[in-house]
Order: sequence, then structure tokens, then C-alpha cells
Amino acid sequence: MPSDRGDRGPGSGPIRGGRGYHPGPGRRGAPQRGEIEPISPRAAQRAREQRERAEREANQSFMSRRVFIGLVFAAGTLAATGKLLDYQVFNRERYVTEADYRRVDKQTLFALRGTIYDRNGNILASSEECSNVYVNPQLVTNVNKAVSALVSVLGVDEKACRKLVADTSTSFNYIQRKVDQEDADKLSKMGIAGIEFEPTVKRVYPNQSLASQVLGAINDENKGLLGLELYYEDILQGENGSIQRERARDGSYIAGGAYTKVPAKNGTDIMTSLDITIQKAAEEAIAKAVEDTGAKYGSAVAIDPITGEIFAACSYPTFDQENLAEAKSENMNLRIVTDAYEPGSVFKTFVVGGALEDGVITTDTVFNVPAVVKAGDDNVRDSDQRGAAMDMDAREILRRSSNTGMVLIGKKMGAKKFAANIKRFCFGTITGVDFPGETKGLVKSLDEYDGASVGAMSFGQSLAVTPVQVLRAASGLANGGVMSIPHFLTAKHGEEVDWSSKQKTCIEAAHADEVVSMMETVVESGTGTGAQIPGYRIAGKTGTAERAGDAGYEAGNNMASFLGFTSPENPRAMVYITLDGTAATSHLALEPFKTVMQSCIDVLGIQTDA
Repeated sequence: MPSDRGDRGPGSGPIRGGRGYHPGPGRRGAPQRGEIEPISPRAAQRAREQRERAEREANQSFMSRRVFIGLVFAAGTLAATGKLLDYQVFNRERYVTEADYRRVDKQTLFALRGTIYDRNGNILASSEECSNVYVNPQLVTNVNKAVSALVSVLGVDEKACRKLVADTSTSFNYIQRKVDQEDADKLSKMGIAGIEFEPTVKRVYPNQSLASQVLGAINDENKGLLGLELYYEDILQGENGSIQRERARDGSYIAGGAYTKVPAKNGTDIMTSLDITIQKAAEEAIAKAVEDTGAKYGSAVAIDPITGEIFAACSYPTFDQENLAEAKSENMNLRIVTDAYEPGSVFKTFVVGGALEDGVITTDTVFNVPAVVKAGDDNVRDSDQRGAAMDMDAREILRRSSNTGMVLIGKKMGAKKFAANIKRFCFGTITGVDFPGETKGLVKSLDEYDGASVGAMSFGQSLAVTPVQVLRAASGLANGGVMSIPHFLTAKHGEEVDWSSKQKTCIEAAHADEVVSMMETVVESGTGTGAQIPGYRIAGKTGTAERAGDAGYEAGNNMASFLGFTSPENPRAMVYITLDGTAATSHLALEPFKTVMQSCIDVLGIQTDA
């Protein structure tokens, strides 16, 4: 039955809100929950735009991520390719070397340097195999045991040794270098883990520091440092070899690993002109003379004036080549080669020789020699301080070592001939002695002469020359006018070395003989009588040159010297003694001269003069 409460029959249309629906105030026709509100065209458009924008942003973000990832991969690929090219192409050798350095242990096999002999076959310097002892702390299993062994065998400081043995931050610490092979073998037989050995060689000097300035020394790399060791480095050094072995990460050798050995080629032996007996006599004599005279330095050298062979050469103080850490550099110098001095009156013999050669004087020329003469603005006197003039020939001038007489001879020669005479005897030039560090001295050229030059140089002042230059010039007097080059090397590669082609004629034999005769008079009855040796004729010349200081020549600071040779008709030994920085005069150089000359006479078997 139809109800009067709103029931409607079929076809009456949709029911809005269902039973009990009341639109309520202000919401007439507003949709309730469960209904869909109609959307306006504008709102729909905005919604579509928002969706499209969101889709675009999403697509852009996705593409950006893809691009980024692609770039990352591309960069990685390029970097890897570049590194590969670096490893395999551009820097392959460097990386191989670095890898080998970490993996391959390469040790140098030092060549034995050639032996140096004296003229009689006595060994002056030789090489022998030895070992550098080091420790690999990473392999040490018992620190106390390793330290105890090293201290007992090598005598190293225990505290310092323990620090090296316990230093596990490294796999290599030297304990001691150049250990005698006997001691190294003793350590090796103990078989202590971590103590290892590196083959090397060391230089041995059987006569200790004898001739150290001549022989020189070598460095830790087995190369010549000074002296003959340096000068003949290319002959003595040989060619080093090597051993290559593989190591593990901890530094131990890999059993059965790669092993390559290139043997060393030993150096060549050389024979020198030195004689160890004469050398010993020279070193002892010059040491005593320096101490006795209070000199700063002294030098002694003995040569054969005919051949130029050096029998002995030394300076004092000297040094020990096996203890270079304690040596002073100035004591390493062989001063006869490296130092130049004002020669003093020894130089007078060469001035007289030149004056005779140039015909300026003869043996009969007589000068009236005053007590005082002028050399420029300087007054020159003789050492005897005589007060009156005397008539003197060249023989008497040399016998008395008259400065005033020499000034007269020099003035008679004139500047041009005087300068030419200095060149004649090759002063101010390198001699060519086979020794490093030779200086040419200081000799004025003709255009540098002033009013005092010729006068001062006439008696051996105002020029500086080396003892080896004096010896070369003096050999010309002793050897009939032919100068020889003082030298040490006599044989190499088992063959004799000929130095005769380097000889040079300075004056005629007759004039040389005349000067030698005058030098004999110096020893017979002049300033050099203290150089006499019974049974032998000695030709020589004394020299005392004042040494210059900041304020000019200094009193009590002299260069005292004596040069002489025996058996003038057949000279076989010439000795030159110099004492530098002493208040003494030349007479104190005579005693060491006799000592060295007597040694030459005994060793060389020089017969007495009839």
C-alpha cells in the first residue's frame, strides 16, 4: 500500500539522499559523502597540465640519471684506459724498474782495483774482498742473540747496534762496512736470522800511512779520491759486476728465484818509481825537521835527475788514508805539486845559467858588488851584512849567495832576456807530473814588470813556483842542459812507460856544467857546507826566502830550502828540502837533505867519487 510518507512508485525518478534526507541550511543541492562533484572544464585543464608537467619532470629526471651514470662509466673507462697506457706504453720502463726494485735485489760486485807497486815490486796498495754487514730487522727472531753476535765479532757499540736490529720499520740497516772476510765468515757460520752480508772490496795499504799523500785514497764506492788513486783511476778501477736475486715481501731471498750474476773485471796493476826505503827516510827526516825548526809545513822529494823518476815525495804533516774522517784537507796535499812558493836563493842558479847561455856573462866576468843595491825603491843587502863593496865573479856570488851580486847580474841581463830565461826553464807552467792538482805558480809576464821586478826575481823573490818546477829546471842543470819531467809511473799493463819524449833542452851542456861546478863550490866552501857527505861530491844551493804577509815581507817567517845532487859527472839522485813558515834559515834544511841523500846512496848503490 502506498505510504503518504514519501514512498513513490516506479518511474518516479531517482531518490536523492535516500530515506530521511534533509539538505540542511546553506547547502542546498551540495553533494554529500559518496557523491561525485561535477568538474569544471578549467579545473580539468589544470589537472591535465599538472599531470603532463609531472610526467615531463619524471622523464627528465630519469634521463638525467641515465646521462650521469653513462658519464661516470665513460670517465672510468677513460681513466682505466689512460692508466693502462701509462703502465704499458708511456712509462713502462719506470714501472718495471719500480716493481723490480721492490722484488729484485741487485748488488754490485766491486772490481778489485789494480795493485800499486814500488820500483822493487813491494806492494804499496792492493784490494781484497770483504763484506758489508747489515741486518734485516723483519727477519730477526732473537734480538738479543743477534746483537750479542754482532758486538762480539765486530766490536760495534751495543746500544747503537740494538737500535738498528730492533728497528722493524725497515728491512735494511748497515751494521758495519768493509768487514774483514774472516770476521764476516765467522758471523755467517753462526746462522743468525736477520744478519746478512753484502760483498764488497776494500783498499789495503800494507805500509800504513807511508806515502799516503802520493798514493791518495778511495771513497766508499771504490773510486779514486786523490793522489795516484785518482790520477790513474781509468787504469786502476776495473769494471764492476752485479748479482740480481729475487726477494720476498719480508726481504728474504726466494729459494729457486731468479738469479743473475755478471762477474767483475779487475783493474790493471801499475808500478811506480817510489822506493819504500827512501820514502820512509824522507818522511822521517822532514817530520823531524819541521818539529825542530817550528815550521808550519815541510816537504822532501828525491828524484833521478836524468830520467825524472821520483824515488820519494812527501809533505809534513801528513794523514792516514785509512782514517779519512780524522784527516785535515790541507794535510792531504802533496805540497811539492799543489803549493807555490817564492823559491829564494835556489833560483839564483837558473839566473846564472841563463846569463851564461845568453852570453851576458862568462865564468871570468867580475862585478864590483856594493854592500847595498837598489831594486826599484827597495834596498837590497846580503845576509852577512857586510859594509863594503867586493869584487865577485859568478862563482863567488853563488858561493856567498850574494843578493846584491845577483841584482847586478839581473840588471845586466835586462828585463827582456830575464823574462825569456824564465820561460827557458819553464817556470810558471805546468810540468806534466802525473799527479792531480798541480798548480803553475805565479810568474809575471814581461809587460807586468816594474822597476823592482828584475832585481827581486834575481835572488828568488817576487815570483812563486812549485818545488816540482824547481826540480824540473834543476834536472836540466844536472843532465847537461836537458830537463826531465818528474814522474811516478814506470810501468802499466806489464809494459814500461817511456817519458823520454817529454824531455826538453834548456841550455847548452857546457853552460849547465859551469853552473854545476859553481854549485859544487857552494857545498865545498860556501853556504852549503853542512850538506857534505864523506866520499861524495855534492852540488847544491841553499835558499832562504822571506814569506810575504798582509803588510809585506815578515821577519822570522821564512821559506828555508836546499837543493842538491850527488856525483855531478854521473848524477843519480837529487834531493830538494823545503821548510815553510819558520824563523830558521837554509842551514836547517841541510840535515834532512843529508839523511835523504844518504838513503838514496845506500839503496841505489851509488859508488863513492874517486
